Order: sequence, then structure tokens, then C-alpha cells
Amino acid sequence: MGDEFGRRSGGQSRFSQWLRARRPKDTGDDGGREALLVSAAAAGLPLAPAAHPVGYRCSCDRIGCPTPARHPVSFAWQTQSTTDKAQIERWARHQPEANFITATGMVHDVLDVPFDAGQAALERLLAAGIAVGPVASSGDGRMLFFTATRGTPEDEDEWWPCELDCHPETMDEHPGLRWHCRGSYVLVPPARLPGEVDVVWVRGLEFALPDPLTLLEILTDECGRVADASADVAEAWPAGR
Repeated sequence: MGDEFGRRSGGQSRFSQWLRARRPKDTGDDGGREALLVSAAAAGLPLAPAAHPVGYRCSCDRIGCPTPARHPVSFAWQTQSTTDKAQIERWARHQPEANFITATGMVHDVLDVPFDAGQAALERLLAAGIAVGPVASSGDGRMLFFTATRGTPEDEDEWWPCELDCHPETMDEHPGLRWHCRGSYVLVPPARLPGEVDVVWVRGLEFALPDPLTLLEILTDECGRVADASADVAEAWPAGR
């Protein structure tokens, strides 16, 4: 298990280097930010402005913000979220530092997993010929698998609201798989986090949104493997040693 864990860690390092190479180069303009946001809206992702990093802090007024640069700027983000091209362009130009969130549970859901689990799952899914949609790396140890939504069925009693999983503000309490659906949101690339960390696309929006259930078994399997590996490391290096 130790050798496998080492190989996977090395794979993450190479993958991280590849992700850094995908960062937009400084072209003297917005680095393609507006075009990427408009493309996301054109693909059906409803967007709304979000906070952005100011050094290692959040741009919001909240002291000790628990999710710096990861949350919407308006409490009305669910109704504010839109795919309107003109509105997205206005926001992007008038708020050049802002990140953007996409509201889940309307058009799409997001399966949010630890980076190691996501990388291994993506390799397995593609090798098995399973259709995978857009995938993003959050830059802070997570991977985001965008899927079609199951949050607005015809029978409203069958909602799976995000309250059954986690709120964005309490995500640290859910280190495994997080299912963002109705009532939740995620950052949409391109976005920046404190510490010069980027949120980028690994697979772009040209890929169709799959049914989340087709990805779920492999994602949960890899999340379990990563959790077991972490537990083994913790047992091998007990606290205070």
C-alpha cells in the first residue's frame, strides 16, 4: 500500500504541474476570463458574482470569513444567477477582480471529491469508456465533476436538497464526496483563491453533462480508498511522535 500511495502522490505532483501550465498567461487583458465565463453561461451554467482574494483574505466585510473568495457577494444569489450573456459581460467588466459561482440544482449538479480520489476516478472512468462531463480542479485539493441535475424532479417530494449533504459554509465537515445540488453552488473557472491558487478546467464545457449516477460508484469507491490510505498514514505516524 505504501508503494501505491507513493506512486499516486507522484502522479498528483505531475498532474499539479500540468494544471499550473494551464493557467492563463498574462496577455495584458483579462486573460480570457470574460470569454470563459460567457462560454459557461452559453453551456447553461447560471452564474453570479462571488468574492475574490485580497492577499490571503477575502474581499468581503466578514471578519474571519470561513470560505474566503468562495462565496457569492449577494444573499440573493439563487435568483440573481443567470445565463444572460449581456449581464455576464457587464458583471465581468464592472467587477474585474470578482470570482463567479454557478448555482447547482437548476441545470447541473456537481460531485465534489478529494483531488487524489478525483484523479484516480477520472482515469478509471475514461478507461472504462464511461461518459464524463466537464471537470474542474479547485486548486485547494478538490476536483469537481459537473453532471446533469437530479435536483428538480417532477415530484417535488423527491427533491434531494443540499441540506442532506452539506452547505458550502460547512464543507470542511464533509471531507469525502459532496453532492452539490438544489440550494448549493460551486466556483466556476476561472477563479482565484487566497495564496495564488487557481480554479481551472481539467475537461471543458464541450463535454455533455452525464447522469451523476453513472459516475457515483467509481467516485465513492475512490473516495473510500483515499480515506483508508489517510487512516493508514495516521496510524503509522501517531500524534506526538
